[in-house]
Amino acid sequence: MIQNTFKRNNVHIRGKGKKPIIFAAGFGCDQTVWNDVFPAFEEDYQVILFDYVGFGNSDITAFDLIKYGELSGYVQDLLDVCETLDLKEAIFVGHSVSSMIGLLASLSKPEYFSQLIMIAPSPSYINEPPAYYGGFEKKDLLNLMDLMEKNYIGWANAFSITLLNNTAKTGVAKDLEDRFCSTDPLFANTFAKACFFTDNRKDITKATVPSLILQCSEDVIAPRVVGEYLHANMPNSTIAYMNAIGHCPHMSDPEETIHLIKNYLLEQSVPLIGEGVEYING
Repeated sequence: MIQNTFKRNNVHIRGKGKKPIIFAAGFGCDQTVWNDVFPAFEEDYQVILFDYVGFGNSDITAFDLIKYGELSGYVQDLLDVCETLDLKEAIFVGHSVSSMIGLLASLSKPEYFSQLIMIAPSPSYINEPPAYYGGFEKKDLLNLMDLMEKNYIGWANAFSITLLNNTAKTGVAKDLEDRFCSTDPLFANTFAKACFFTDNRKDITKATVPSLILQCSEDVIAPRVVGEYLHANMPNSTIAYMNAIGHCPHMSDPEETIHLIKNYLLEQSVPLIGEGVEYING
């Protein structure tokens, strides 16, 4: 089990501390997206990095179309990593869809997690007016999937620009585009469907593990109203509003991302709020 999981999910462990902190990449990316973030935690934590099957240097022979056609397949990857490492009370840092993967894992095995750090999360991307605004009409997402299947390179270019939504960060947008283009379209398309057409709104109300929602500025994928919906409906949640623009602050603004995560973790043990940071507890 240990050898199989380490190989399958390309698990790497770093750091000098004992408290585990897990970093999980969002859709279409691998663990290297954390390269500007995780070193800041190595002194105090046991840093755990991994790839979902189909991405990065994971074992692509382990890919199963049925398993990974649902978020539950990626949740199982995460739970397997936790079980293999015999983790208890780990801090989970997830970007985008990995925020919901972490939440679902915590509902299954709450003993594995002490805090969930959700970067640009969304429980559902599809609008259902007037009760919920997720940012997209269903037909728009279907058109996105159609473009992905017919012109994957064109989709990768357009989607990476949409994710960043910041002309000052063209280098990061190109990095994202390269990551998408280096991924087998079958794996990316399968994960995209599991990501964009899943509704986790009922799941967030069951949360038991304390969480931090990092809400980005001008995020087209997970707009402010979505983060505020999460905060209003997820028990034990805290929301922090970022200056970072777009959907990938761990890549575009790693310093702010590190600062907010560390402040929150410190706040969990002592009542300290970082200067100039707007935190709202729930």
